[in-house]
Amino acid sequence: MRTPENSADLVAAEDVLLFANAAITATGEREFRSGALDQQLSLDFLHAYIRVNYRRLYAASLALDINDHNAARIVLGLLETAGEASAEERRTEGRLIAARLARLPPQRVYRLFGEVRRAGINNRRTRAIMRDWLAARPDLGHDAVKYRSGVKTAARHVHLRCPQGAEPLAEVGAFLFRPGKLPRYEHPLLDAWRRAHYEQGAVAELPFTVAEGFAARHGMKRETFLKRAAPRMTRLERLRTHAVTQRPDVDLAAMPLTRLALYVLALPFEQRATRRAELTGALRTAARRAAGKHAGSWGRVHAVLDDSFSSSGSGQKRRRPLAVALACHHLLEVLAEPGAYRGLWTSGRGDALLVRPWGPTPLGMRVLDALEPGPGGAAPDRLVIVSDGWDNAPAGLAGEVLRVWRARLDPGRRTAVVHVNPVYDADGFDVRRLAAGVPTAGIRDAEDLPALVEIARFAEGRTGSAELHAYLDRRVALFLGEKDTEKETEKETENETEKGTMS
Repeated sequence: MRTPENSADLVAAEDVLLFANAAITATGEREFRSGALDQQLSLDFLHAYIRVNYRRLYAASLALDINDHNAARIVLGLLETAGEASAEERRTEGRLIAARLARLPPQRVYRLFGEVRRAGINNRRTRAIMRDWLAARPDLGHDAVKYRSGVKTAARHVHLRCPQGAEPLAEVGAFLFRPGKLPRYEHPLLDAWRRAHYEQGAVAELPFTVAEGFAARHGMKRETFLKRAAPRMTRLERLRTHAVTQRPDVDLAAMPLTRLALYVLALPFEQRATRRAELTGALRTAARRAAGKHAGSWGRVHAVLDDSFSSSGSGQKRRRPLAVALACHHLLEVLAEPGAYRGLWTSGRGDALLVRPWGPTPLGMRVLDALEPGPGGAAPDRLVIVSDGWDNAPAGLAGEVLRVWRARLDPGRRTAVVHVNPVYDADGFDVRRLAAGVPTAGIRDAEDLPALVEIARFAEGRTGSAELHAYLDRRVALFLGEKDTEKETEKETENETEKGTMS
């Protein structure tokens, strides 16, 4: 019989896993089966519940692969309720917040600082965190041009001292608070912004998102502007404008895997077929980079991939679930032993490059096919299901197949089964699960799949809360001790995911 202490530990572990799934997948935006308001209300409740009951674990979730939306919400919640934490907790939270802010895209951080100001959070620790982040920016003049209102709000809130004179910080202060007072700026971007008001040639010297506004003001042709601005574009900006510029220097293979999958799915079928070798090669290269040291280590892998109509997502997350499935398809091919991967789409299609959202979700039938022995008569070592969990053709068959398989045919668990779900279920406060005995994890980017499989094993019920807490402690130690510069650099360029870019 479970003791009360053990029961409490299990409940805590389940709550933390539930929150981790939500923080990875949910962004408060409309999904295929739920509206934006439902998503926001569900997230509001979860954040408040976990912060009040498990504050230490709530802060520790900043070290997990949660999405930027929830990371910013956690930071705001911790800063807003600092009085509820002990001195030791505040020190740990401060380090976690600083480390997470260093990994967030700058536009997301400036938006967060605006929320901090509107919430009236102005204690000494908050101002120190904001000052340290601003001081660590590689070029505050660049930020002042590209995120002008955000820098201005942050500088006011922390009382940033901008001395008079020709110092870089003094020029930024004059640019933000005394525009037009200086005849010229020593900083090249600040001066380019000044000249761009009347000089068309200066427009191409500015960051792309700022230059677009000046180009429209000057009446520049779109094609001409894009060709001039191309050298200063980020990789993702070049990808977005590739159809217009047709520049040969767009390296698709260098793109993040899930972002590349979104780009591929946005292309018409004719272009995908015509560029098959280029697009497939880029996806495989990105998958090998994402797999890293895990390549070839998963043995025989079979996958069930959801390309039903619900994978079309919503107007705010267009084709996102299908892009995650396509990216996972290529990643799993690399993670498996060479020649030991088999991917099955719910529609029955065999051409991954030409998938589209269509039809019902016969997960049960595809799971039956995936559990069939592969070449040599051996069962798969891993079965990975990438789906939103709405098994409806017939309803509930996948869960029943997996239950019988585990109870009767594979009680020794020779085949590890995991379900990764890219869609948050607002009504259930979690991602939708196929069966109680199947470990399920939320997923937003396919690149996080190896780490999410490790988290999913805690949901299987065979490990205790002590192991989960130890895992979180390891992630926190790694997060605070090592700086993931590659991921930070990539996030620096993710401007297209941010709405209302400040300029």
